[in-house]
Amino acid sequence: MPYSKDAFLKNLQDVNKRIKTACNASDRSIQDVTLMAVTKRFSLDAAAAAVASGINVLGENRVQEGVEKIQHASFKTRWELIGHLQSNKAKLAIQYFDRIQSVDSLKLANRLNRLASETEKQMPTLLQVNAGDDSGKFGLPLEETEGVLNEILKLDFLTVEGFMTIAPLPPNLDTAKKAFVKLRELRDHLKSLTGQPLPELSMGMTFDLEAAIAAGSTCIRVGSALFGERPPL
Repeated sequence: MPYSKDAFLKNLQDVNKRIKTACNASDRSIQDVTLMAVTKRFSLDAAAAAVASGINVLGENRVQEGVEKIQHASFKTRWELIGHLQSNKAKLAIQYFDRIQSVDSLKLANRLNRLASETEKQMPTLLQVNAGDDSGKFGLPLEETEGVLNEILKLDFLTVEGFMTIAPLPPNLDTAKKAFVKLRELRDHLKSLTGQPLPELSMGMTFDLEAAIAAGSTCIRVGSALFGERPPL
């Protein structure tokens, strides 16, 4: 079904209930988990409804679609890029997004740093890690993440706030949980090595948000469970 505001509000109640139940089961505060509304291919009206409901961060997968919404939005919110970033879109991403969650190579990080330096913008980022070793996913291999992080920490205009991952396909809660736990353990290891806070773990979507929260996610990325079936391309 297409997006409707009434359905969205009911869906939001259901998602918040799932988050609360998962936090209680893991002895975590609901305040420690951010609900990101993923507005990919949904209308600007849907994005506005999310913000009006109290959601304060929106995620977009494609740079140009996100930029168009940002340019036309009559509301203020935090916009984050969660999809793969091509180098030729890096300048737009730096200009319009509040954080880039999908830094998946040192080459991309160097380009972002150079572009950010042109306007002296300090760019918050997450490193995308292929924690489930899925050949169909973007992201740094687990074993390469430490070396890449150490190089990125030397850059003047990028701030690494943590890590992001997408569970492997096909959807399976056991494999998702294993990937999430691996990323949390890697984050904790790298925090101790680098002395950097690295507090953020962006893990979990509609299917696996409970497993992600149990593993320590601080940001879950939810689209269809809030807005309904995503419109076709």
